Amino acid sequence: MIQFDEEIYFYLLGVIPVVVVLFVLLQVWKNRTQRKFADLPLLKRITPNRSRYKSSLKLLLFLLGITFLTLGLVNPKIGTKLETVKREGVDIVFAVDVSKSMLAEDIAPNRLEKAKRLVSEIINQLASDRIGIIAYAGQAFPQLPITTDYGAAKMFLQSMNTDMLTSQGTAINEAIELATTYYNDAEQTNRVLFIISDGEDHSEGAVQDAVENAVDEGIRIYTIGVGKTKGAPIPIKRNGIVESLKKDAQGEVVITRLNEEVLTDIADEGNGEYIDGTNTEDAVELIKEQLLQMDKKEFEAKQFAEFKDQFQWFLAIGLLFLFLDIFVLDKKTKWLKKLNLFNEKIEE
Repeated sequence: MIQFDEEIYFYLLGVIPVVVVLFVLLQVWKNRTQRKFADLPLLKRITPNRSRYKSSLKLLLFLLGITFLTLGLVNPKIGTKLETVKREGVDIVFAVDVSKSMLAEDIAPNRLEKAKRLVSEIINQLASDRIGIIAYAGQAFPQLPITTDYGAAKMFLQSMNTDMLTSQGTAINEAIELATTYYNDAEQTNRVLFIISDGEDHSEGAVQDAVENAVDEGIRIYTIGVGKTKGAPIPIKRNGIVESLKKDAQGEVVITRLNEEVLTDIADEGNGEYIDGTNTEDAVELIKEQLLQMDKKEFEAKQFAEFKDQFQWFLAIGLLFLFLDIFVLDKKTKWLKKLNLFNEKIEE
């Protein structure tokens, strides 16, 4: 496991695009200025040993040096010792709807990003609970098994998108059925399933049976609605630009709406509660209160107890690149010139 000691220093990497832009502008200015003095063939004769590629090489070395020095300041640490600790918590599974309807932008920036933010904020409020993640559309897919690694959970959460499942639709029943296989601790009495969705359901009545089976397994189901009841079209984007809107077989623009009724029925039958996800802060606070009221089950978990600093390696590599940058000159190197790696002989 890797953790970062001072993540704030990652902001220093912002200097890299600034340096690249300044370098390009400088090269444009130099070329224009030189052409005012003489044409290109004459410049080559006047400065035969000047390399056209060394300046780019020096820039690359400089940027690599800055990158590794920044990583050194961040101080990555590698876990070196695992130990078993006792924790108390609830087993929580998040089932996130990744169907195309979640691309609707009736809630900013869109329903799926809102859902991911809600789950991320809920995770931030947890202390020692175990969590799992399921993605579902026309079928359900296990994204992350029950774990105490919140960092890994957030990483998997951010990678979720509407293209990860080829089978489209919204089969809530499959998500519930898959969730029942997640709780592998027979002694865990508090099992919670959060379904984050716009409520569109294409499972044709199979949800009720799935909910009943989940309740029999001791699972309490909460639903979180994302979207607006008035609905919105589903944009089809390419490179972040809307090309068209999704249409049905008759050529009409599809309007997808938040179906609170379906989500409320699932929550009521699942001994849980329907939560409006429009206001992230209010939704997370309500969920936090619900989880605090539940009895906690003690369980064992492994975690890294010792971490070893790795900053020295990154600092050493960064300084090496800066050292090389200093000694790389703009003129052609004799032995490289003989190898003619950049076809520079052709230009003479």
